[in-house]
Amino acid sequence: MTQDPRESGVRELPTEEDLTRAGLRLAVEGAVARITISRPERRNAMTGRTWTTMAHIGQTLPSDVRIVVIAGEGDIFSAGIDLNMFTPQGVDGERSIVAGLAEGKTDAAELDAYIAGLQEGFLWLRRPDLVTIAAVRGHAIGAGFQLALSCDLRILAEDAKFCMKEPALGLVPDLTGTKPLVDIVGVHRATEICLTARKVGAEESRELGLATLVVGVDELDGAVDDAIAGLLAVDPDAAVATKALLQQAVGNTLEEQCAAERKAQAGRLTALVESMVPKG
Repeated sequence: MTQDPRESGVRELPTEEDLTRAGLRLAVEGAVARITISRPERRNAMTGRTWTTMAHIGQTLPSDVRIVVIAGEGDIFSAGIDLNMFTPQGVDGERSIVAGLAEGKTDAAELDAYIAGLQEGFLWLRRPDLVTIAAVRGHAIGAGFQLALSCDLRILAEDAKFCMKEPALGLVPDLTGTKPLVDIVGVHRATEICLTARKVGAEESRELGLATLVVGVDELDGAVDDAIAGLLAVDPDAAVATKALLQQAVGNTLEEQCAAERKAQAGRLTALVESMVPKG
């Protein structure tokens, strides 16, 4: 379950120093926040600090932010996890989970808590008060693919390629990506994609439903801006209620979903009527 940011003790956005150390850039302009993965020297590979800082962003975004766009710097979304995380030396300035396991200093409960903390960097992107967009150029590998899967919309440049690399490295996808992948393409196709670790190009992604839209490389920024404009044109409270309703639908029976629709609509009608009543 995604943590409500209002319940967090964190109240300020990460500093520029925090963001730089995490390999991120953040720009907040009114209702739109843009997060850029910025480690071009490592092909935008991500580390534990990347994901815990993303969780920090999610906990502290201004309440008027409605849209979050995630992109990679340059011509690649992300090469996935920085493989140095799996060495005893780890990544500079970060805990080496491999060293802890090798030395017998990390038990199962600590490992579970560690991975859960990393997953928080992905879970908040599903919040109903936000619409999240992955703007994907080039490769989105492993954790990069899972980050794109965490978003509501995936707008792909025609050079985009998804790859779930973890099984080929002797690991499993553990950053919240398995459920949306299965929800979108089904368990059999998801099994094939993961266990072959093959690259899924932009056109196939569109055919499978992994891509909301595929555009030319030079058209990606404009397509994202068009999507933002369309999303912001919708009543914000109705957007939140609708996304929450859609998120329930997968697990609900038809009768349960009908009841949820009635409840949500009653809330919207009540709010609309109240907005018509003169104040004072």
